[in-house]
Amino acid sequence: MQKQATDADKQREITRLCIQTALLLLQHGVESTVVVQMASRLGVALGVDSVECALTPNAVILSTLSNNHCITTTRKNTDKGINMQVVTEVQRIVIAAEHHIYDLRHVREKLDRIKPLKYNRYLVVVMVGLSCACFSHLAGGDWTIFGITFIASALAMYIRQIISARHFNPLIVFAVTAFVASLVAGSALKYELGNDPQIALASSVLLLVPGFPLVNSLADILKGHINMGIARWVIATVLTFGSCIGIVFALSLLNITGWGA
Repeated sequence: MQKQATDADKQREITRLCIQTALLLLQHGVESTVVVQMASRLGVALGVDSVECALTPNAVILSTLSNNHCITTTRKNTDKGINMQVVTEVQRIVIAAEHHIYDLRHVREKLDRIKPLKYNRYLVVVMVGLSCACFSHLAGGDWTIFGITFIASALAMYIRQIISARHFNPLIVFAVTAFVASLVAGSALKYELGNDPQIALASSVLLLVPGFPLVNSLADILKGHINMGIARWVIATVLTFGSCIGIVFALSLLNITGWGA
């Protein structure tokens, strides 16, 4: 009886670690197939017979099977933003467990110590501004367009950071960010600054393109996670719609009826 209790406690701890792994990966932007695979690989490496994992947009449901004994647990999922540093650390822990470098205790300690890496906010603002400005230059804009795009996108990113820190709805965040970027870049179009002001207007909002969610949604659908794929596609579409609202409001305020005006 004592051995059975010990085995059950170990299986329960493995179940917790597996769902913690799945939750960390899902919260930080990994496609569903990788989430399921990592959780399953960790459970098998730590000693259970099999791991079954089901994902929904709002929760993770996971079961472990060991010696014909099944344990199922559920955790609520909250989006914490894309962070590949967290994903990489989790994958390294799973690989180390598979090679018997980490045991149950080490895996638990390593997972608990994972903290998302945050870059300096001003560094992010500058780099985002430079990236959008470089796109405008590659599209044929002169140095005036380059400078306008840099100012518009950097200012928009700074406003986005401020609003996001106050936990506003993502739709509002995207709409306000797009409004600020389009307002600054649209001034170039209104006053005919640079060789092609339309390039500045288009390039300044590139920071709002939800590329990662769109790629993940397509990957999920193609690999059989239909519900997750549709959910991610809908979120990306709604965020894009918010960006469009901000752009339209900015152009209306500037009295610009069309980009060709």
